[in-house]
Amino acid sequence: MTSPLPARTAWSLGAFYFFYFAYVGGFTPYLSLYFDSVGMSAVQIGLLMAVNQSSRMFAPMLWGVLADRRGSRMHIVRLTALAGGIAMFGLFAGNSFVVMFVTLAVMSFFTSATMPLAEATTFGHVHGDTGRYARIRLWGSVGFIFSVVGIGYFLDFATLRDWLWLVIAIYAVALVATWQVPESAAHRSAREDVPARSILKRPEVAGLLGACFLMATAHGAYYSFFSVHLVDNGYSKSAVGWLWALGVVCEVAVFWWMPQLVARIGLYRLLVATFAIAALRFLLIGWLVQSPGALVLAQAMHAATFGAYHAAAIGLIHRWFQGAHQAKGQALYTALSFGAGGTLGGFASGLAWSAYGPAVTFSLAALAAALGFLLLLVTVRGRVPDHPSPVG
Repeated sequence: MTSPLPARTAWSLGAFYFFYFAYVGGFTPYLSLYFDSVGMSAVQIGLLMAVNQSSRMFAPMLWGVLADRRGSRMHIVRLTALAGGIAMFGLFAGNSFVVMFVTLAVMSFFTSATMPLAEATTFGHVHGDTGRYARIRLWGSVGFIFSVVGIGYFLDFATLRDWLWLVIAIYAVALVATWQVPESAAHRSAREDVPARSILKRPEVAGLLGACFLMATAHGAYYSFFSVHLVDNGYSKSAVGWLWALGVVCEVAVFWWMPQLVARIGLYRLLVATFAIAALRFLLIGWLVQSPGALVLAQAMHAATFGAYHAAAIGLIHRWFQGAHQAKGQALYTALSFGAGGTLGGFASGLAWSAYGPAVTFSLAALAAALGFLLLLVTVRGRVPDHPSPVG
């Protein structure tokens, strides 16, 4: 039995997630369109989207170790978020590939601290309860929806230069919101004295991280080229915004129902199902883009391929990386999935898009998700309790 979460803490966490993901919803879906508008090639767009993830391969671990040693996660989040916001102004410095590459690399280095440390803080406040976490995290999805739809309409009449200023304004509000989130204490466990490298040697932990790497790789084509793919096939920017939003609306629903899903299905079976659904989703996007119905179905699957997947994955990470290892565990998940996997996925999708086109690119994404499905079956199956008790 866990203690109730104070209302003020719940509101501050919800506000942070709302505004931070409002920034993400305004920035990520339209970034490739911005690069396309200033004349970047498919390979250059792939590289730029990859570098936007590349610092997550090492920076989250740096920030996570520092946070665990200092016991001040949110303090580091505030400082690094401020530095990342300042770096964002480099996007105004010019339209050259080199300027954009350097700007995104610096931004990524600092902003890569935000989510793993914020997630560890949230899990600390909810005592590791995945269901309670999901009910808070869904506010991030709500913020994403408002932003991605609103900016889609905004871009039907405004320029992508105006878009940059709007994104920076949203980011500034998210930065202010970080000052309202209180620190959470690391909950002690007998396992926290075990070295982190010993945890990593466990096959189920290594297998989970490997599968997460493959899931992020699979999503590289989606985050880099989904918007471009839609616009190239005649969809308006407002339609692009609504399709992105549809996926996140379904994500909100799965976050809300996460406690019931975990209780009935179990984290492992839920996680495995998300990989199978991801493989089907990317095939639909790649081969049936001319069918609005197929795209609606594919976007509804975002509830599984991000919402259920992410909540289940970080729930398992939190269980295996206890006490003083909490921030390092979340940082490692971010580094290997969004960092290494996202970088490879962005770069490889740019090469595949240029050489073979959208259908093959999204088919390769489906293959990566299918490989993650098989890896989970081999390494994690039977090593996770179906109905775990919250950590506390």
